[in-house]
Amino acid sequence: MAHLLNTSFVAVSSPSLRRGSFLRPPFHPRRRSLQVQAKIREIFMPALSSTMTEGKIVSWIKTEGDKLAKGESVVVVESDKADMDVETFYDGYLAAIMVDEGGVAPVGSAIALLAETEDEISVAKSRAADPSSASASASPASEKIPENVGAATAAPVAVAKAAPVVVASTHPASEGGKRIVASPYAKKLAKELNVELATVVGTGPLGRIVAKDVEAAASAAVSVSDAAKPVSAPGSSTKPAPSLELGTTVPFTTMQGAVSRNMVESLAVPTFRVGYTITTDALDALYKKIKSKGVTMTALLAKATALALAKHPVVNSSCRDGKSFTYNSSINIAVAVAIDGGLITPVLQDADKVDIYSLSRKWKELVDKARAKQLQPQEYNTGTFTLSNLGMFGVDRFDAILPPGTGAIMAVGASIPTVVGTKDGRIGKKNQMQVNVTADHRVIYGADLATFLQTLAKIIEDPKDLTL
Repeated sequence: MAHLLNTSFVAVSSPSLRRGSFLRPPFHPRRRSLQVQAKIREIFMPALSSTMTEGKIVSWIKTEGDKLAKGESVVVVESDKADMDVETFYDGYLAAIMVDEGGVAPVGSAIALLAETEDEISVAKSRAADPSSASASASPASEKIPENVGAATAAPVAVAKAAPVVVASTHPASEGGKRIVASPYAKKLAKELNVELATVVGTGPLGRIVAKDVEAAASAAVSVSDAAKPVSAPGSSTKPAPSLELGTTVPFTTMQGAVSRNMVESLAVPTFRVGYTITTDALDALYKKIKSKGVTMTALLAKATALALAKHPVVNSSCRDGKSFTYNSSINIAVAVAIDGGLITPVLQDADKVDIYSLSRKWKELVDKARAKQLQPQEYNTGTFTLSNLGMFGVDRFDAILPPGTGAIMAVGASIPTVVGTKDGRIGKKNQMQVNVTADHRVIYGADLATFLQTLAKIIEDPKDLTL
């Protein structure tokens, strides 16, 4: 549709708003009967992250024929990392939806048409039904309109103030409750837990239903049913319904597709692995002492790692072009988190400079946003070193795959009681954990990792600096 104007959208992930401009020059196709110019714009799939190549339509907030005002949310798009509301830069009418809910479209491709006036809706619908004929019927005069892409992309980025979060039983875009606005994970969870979304009060951005709302509704329903039903006979049981169908083939979600591409890209990097055993008795004692203040073990490990990286900047470096590497000025610890349908790495920025209590609060906030698919790009794509911790599952050791664009990732195993020989020749017991670091051998060498791990072990085995 080279003869149509691509409209620009604002990608929104509450509580903050982000704007991006994706403009092409306008074209005014001539109506032969009325001899007037109709202005029809393409609504196209925006790039919501640096790694996004395609997006999935989660839900259309507006329907065909609806009048739109500049700044209104029109559609919810699932990128490879998060769900985001998308707003229009123009007034007009949503004339034709070209990609239905659940559909996937490449970045930059048209997903709908926007008509300037109500009379032009039918023209846009015909163009959407047969785009090839619409392109062929473009007048010679229209084809001569000069391109001005550079001016559009150079336009200053506008920053809108965050709107206050309103807790309501229906999203403002739900058309009075006719449409349920919920995150994809919340919808899936509701199906698994047999929760009717229409009865759930949303506490997410602008009243959107998120996973914790569904879980709360399910817990309330279980409490009511348990109080009402009679006590079951001894030995009786209810078999849970299966959550998946065996033997079926399931396509990748957008996030799984992004993970797949990143893992394949990782194969091009020459890596090596170094393991180390660290005694955690002192760290475990510190954790028990300050756990009641909201400190998490993840924050403690991230803080210890950041302090060690500050003394070994080469391990915090990165190589992206194969010809040079960068000593990163910030120590940003990315921590792998499993979420429904994929994996994401929220980032604790400047972890070496932030106190352990603030770091723990930030981590809890990031995890909540990750599971609600509301992370901003800077909260998941700015990591300089990655932690992957499977210790809480009892895994004692494993290797992790290096994320592209970073220098190293550390796999952390469980801390388990271990019989060890003491320096005086006796036998004792200590809590120990195994850590294995996978590193980019183009930048980081064996001696670099060995000295880094020695420093990390000293910090963990004498953790007084973690609470400074």
